[in-house]
Amino acid sequence: MLKLTFKQTPAELMVRAASTIIFNTLNQLHYPSVALSELAENPQYGFTASASIEEVGAKFVRITDLKDGGINWDTVPYCKCDEPEKYLIYPNDILFARTGATTGKTHLVKEAPYAVFASYLIRIRPKRLVEPEYLYSFFQSDAYWTQILDEKEGSAQPNVNGQKLMKILVPMVDSEIQSAISNFLEVVRKRQDGSFEELPELPPPLEQQRRIMMRVEELVGKVEEVRSLRQKALEESNLIYKNLARQIFDNYIESSISIEKLVGRANLKNGKSIRATEQASGIKCIRLSAIRNGQIDCTDSKPVPMSHEEAQQYLVKAEDVFIVRGNGSKHLVGQAGIVKKFAEGTIFPDLFIQVPLDCHKILPSFFVAWWNNPLMREKIIEVAKTTSGIWKINQGHIASFSIPVPPLPEQHRIVTYLDELQTKVDRMKRLREEAIKELDALLPSILDKAFKGKF
Repeated sequence: MLKLTFKQTPAELMVRAASTIIFNTLNQLHYPSVALSELAENPQYGFTASASIEEVGAKFVRITDLKDGGINWDTVPYCKCDEPEKYLIYPNDILFARTGATTGKTHLVKEAPYAVFASYLIRIRPKRLVEPEYLYSFFQSDAYWTQILDEKEGSAQPNVNGQKLMKILVPMVDSEIQSAISNFLEVVRKRQDGSFEELPELPPPLEQQRRIMMRVEELVGKVEEVRSLRQKALEESNLIYKNLARQIFDNYIESSISIEKLVGRANLKNGKSIRATEQASGIKCIRLSAIRNGQIDCTDSKPVPMSHEEAQQYLVKAEDVFIVRGNGSKHLVGQAGIVKKFAEGTIFPDLFIQVPLDCHKILPSFFVAWWNNPLMREKIIEVAKTTSGIWKINQGHIASFSIPVPPLPEQHRIVTYLDELQTKVDRMKRLREEAIKELDALLPSILDKAFKGKF
């Protein structure tokens, strides 16, 4: 199975598999091949212009608009074009990406609004007696992609020009077989989109390819079923953990006290706002990405231009607890973390709020477990505000929340139990990730065997 320079969706891969199986068979049966120039009119390059979100003229189709076998016209921008009639798109036009990572990717226009195509695309129109759907079917196969990969020019920006494109060799069959192949691949695609339509019969000498494709669909369906079951098991494990954590903490709601009373609002402290630097001052600042699953890794840091004297009031210590006060994701803002991987000379950033805790009253690990539990997450998300795309909470929000403070031995017991439970969930995640890697490797193997006619 050829490795392309861009990722295809599962639906695109299945259409590619069916197309490859069919056109490999035509080549093995020595059907005559002709240059694309004999089957299509001269290629045309698109129009050079800047895209606009405002309706300043015709719709302006670009390479990035060719997605998963279609064009979402609602997201296509506009452009100003003085001579749009030269570049207007019509049904049965075939568009090619002629440069970039997706060089060679195609789209068959079935219906179009008032639209023109961009300069990084090439447009061809099939000649009379040549079905556009047949050519488009061929352009999904590895028989086509092998030739495109051979013709790409330039390592930095691969491309295929119109002249080389028209030299692509295409198996030539009669109109009946063209229609049968086109119809077959259209149904393959529909089935990937959820249709229960039966795969149509293929005429001789392609009748066996229908059986092969049915077998491929069956095997791929089993792979996807296993993938789905793995994901469902993981989701259920996460849900069990969240529900148990909620139930445990609910038992101690009556013993809750406010963070204001426990810590004191005045003792909550924002970090230092400072830019990263390449200069080595010896002081580093924790990155926002350093907080994961309630733990903070100080080795995930960046150098900052600050003297040791200036850094003193912001230096991080082992077991320090911080809350994220700003994040681009609403579901990550307000997360708490405890410093587990400590590094000397590390300060905390402005988007962190330090929460100083009296370890004789509350364990840092208990505080973080409570703060990150589903009940608190709901409350934090309710108060979070957004400005310029950044979700934020402040010291006032934190101080206003309450936390249960059971006896220290009970805190130890709860943390130990939740850690053991989290370890099981993490093990489930690792098993799922390993399984997904195996499944991802299995799919190309299935398709490769199908391409070689081993089913």
